[in-house]
Amino acid sequence: MNVQVVDAARDRLLTPDELEEKLRAIGAERYHHLHPFHRLLHGGKLTRAQVQAWALNRYYYQAMIPIKDAHALSKLPTSELRREWRRRIIDHDGDAPGAGGIERWLKLAEGVGLDRAYVQSTRGILPGTRFAVEAYVNFVRDRPVLEGIASSLTEMFSPGIIADRVRGMLEGYSFVTEETLAYFTPRLTQAPQDVNFALGYVKAEARTPAEQEAVMSALRFKCDVLWAQLDALYLAYVEPGMIAPGAFVPE
Repeated sequence: MNVQVVDAARDRLLTPDELEEKLRAIGAERYHHLHPFHRLLHGGKLTRAQVQAWALNRYYYQAMIPIKDAHALSKLPTSELRREWRRRIIDHDGDAPGAGGIERWLKLAEGVGLDRAYVQSTRGILPGTRFAVEAYVNFVRDRPVLEGIASSLTEMFSPGIIADRVRGMLEGYSFVTEETLAYFTPRLTQAPQDVNFALGYVKAEARTPAEQEAVMSALRFKCDVLWAQLDALYLAYVEPGMIAPGAFVPE
């Protein structure tokens, strides 16, 4: 009887607002701000070397976002939709040399003491980072565009976390400055703008219970991608210290 009740609820088409409520509940339960590594990072509890490891590995995620977005862009059927999504690529790649989110992340990495060329080479990233990030890119490449767009909705949860991160890192680390963390300032306005489009698209285009379930599954997957990256960092650089061969070794 319980199984039948659950199945009946799953087969019901949610209203757009109910779908949004369920998506936000996924973030409240699974977003990576809850991970122990982030709690240490935001609380000023990591060493400089551990912050370097975070900046280095996170760079790979940042650098692959435009590639992920290009896969989604290629599946959007109208000029209007493609123009909207293209803005994300420009936000990260920039529209001129020295601009964009990837460049700002490189400056963050330099600000915590890493060599730019080494960061860009990605030689020192953890296998767990590489596998998680590439799984995300492949997901957006291979799945329907509705699911690819839904997977971006972790941005619903980021603005408040960014504010906490910046405040905590400035208070907790003497080697971090506002200039170092300049990557995050534009994201406070870019992320809500991105969410307005992506959430509106998902609420309008998920028209069956199966599509709504796929949207929620896509967001859970993306939360897992972010969580897995932090698992790799924690296991390698906090406890028990299992740094993979070839990965960054702090001096």
